[in-house]
Amino acid sequence: MPNKKTEKIPELAKVIIAGIQEVKGHEIVYINLSKLEQRCCDHFVICHGDSFTQVASIAGAVERETREKIGEKPLHREGVANAEWALLDYGNVVVHIFHREKRDHYNIEGLWADGDLIAIEDEEKVYGE
Repeated sequence: MPNKKTEKIPELAKVIIAGIQEVKGHEIVYINLSKLEQRCCDHFVICHGDSFTQVASIAGAVERETREKIGEKPLHREGVANAEWALLDYGNVVVHIFHREKRDHYNIEGLWADGDLIAIEDEEKVYGE
């Protein structure tokens, strides 16, 4: 059951997180950017995979979960083919799926540190039963 920490995460982001968890994405972070004046969207979901194959699998799982559970498709997708940094843009929610080394290099969490960050534990369920 979702806890107090994750109950304010919007449904779309929760479904995205469930897709990431399905294929064992690592160090999932949700960032609420909605209170920031200068922002590109309202929410980020960030994670990484250990291989290029896993990065591509995470992106596929996120797209499948959002389509099947809530009928959403990304408005734009980038980087899935090279699988170093895949980006899925759902409008108000942008998903960043990195290869481990690229995540450290780009440090998205550091760049958007003014947002409200929630780290999702591997076993923490944020969507569904």
